[in-house]
Amino acid sequence: MTPPAAPAGYDVLVLGEVLVEIHADAPLRHAVDGTRVRLSYSGDALNAAAAAAAAGARTALLAVVGDDELSAPLLRRATELGIDVSHVRRAPRPNGAYLLGSDTEGGRDFVYWRTHSAGSTLSTRHIASWRALLTGCKALVTSGITGALAPGSRDAVLAAARIVHEAGGHLSYDPNFRPRLTGRAEARELLARIAPLTGLLKSSCPADAQALVDTGDPREAAARYRALGARAVAVTAGAGRLLLDEGAGEATYLPVPPNPHPLDATGAGDCFAGTVTARIALGDPLADAVAYGTAAASLSVSGRGGTGRIPAFTETAALAAAHRGGR
Repeated sequence: MTPPAAPAGYDVLVLGEVLVEIHADAPLRHAVDGTRVRLSYSGDALNAAAAAAAAGARTALLAVVGDDELSAPLLRRATELGIDVSHVRRAPRPNGAYLLGSDTEGGRDFVYWRTHSAGSTLSTRHIASWRALLTGCKALVTSGITGALAPGSRDAVLAAARIVHEAGGHLSYDPNFRPRLTGRAEARELLARIAPLTGLLKSSCPADAQALVDTGDPREAAARYRALGARAVAVTAGAGRLLLDEGAGEATYLPVPPNPHPLDATGAGDCFAGTVTARIALGDPLADAVAYGTAAASLSVSGRGGTGRIPAFTETAALAAAHRGGR
């Protein structure tokens, strides 16, 4: 099949994995026969793309989905979220899936089924077919999860990042270290190769930072990421604050707007990444884009699952403005 003709250019492209989400209404350790579940769709790429679209960016998803019965509703859900899925590729394999259980204290348990999934077939062959899109976009979002799915996926992430960087576009990258998917050595190697290409590297601390740059201190983590070549770094340091290091003077802690009714933090980091990248692509300064990102991420935790609550930008902007005024 001939790929669709490339449009004039997207604001944001998101490269990665889409997953079927099965959400249990109880912690998995307490699941019994008869535990109720809810079917939805998530994955870091879908979550970030939904947030970018909600933030006003023309957004397309670059992913490989399966040929099972859930592919059509999966793509329909992405379209409902404002994402262009016309460039998504198909593979004769099932879609990846995960089971999520949460409790009222906010703890989350995950069980994944990814082996031989369609998403894991992402390769440089797909990147070659998307070259015109990548060259023409303003920004790309991708992650270490995508790079850890398979050796071919890692090569695909690097190839896409290079294309966007060489074309003068912005790259947002979240290492998202997952020890069930990859080892520390492999994750560090990918980070070292992709950091010099990034406009914004978003990382958690201590989880990602301890594994990837050997520190649990957010300031030191940001400095080490920048030493690897990242132009700017955002480090989440607990539920209430984020450290932004733009490389010009002192790194700054930014308080995150509180959410009085948190339900599920699944996808909050992806919502942050998608929102920030969208606003950068649309011309906002980094500090403003990050303020919008933290507001959107805070609002997102009122929903259940990765795409259960994607706030409209009017709501995100209002919360960001109110939070700045309160400070």
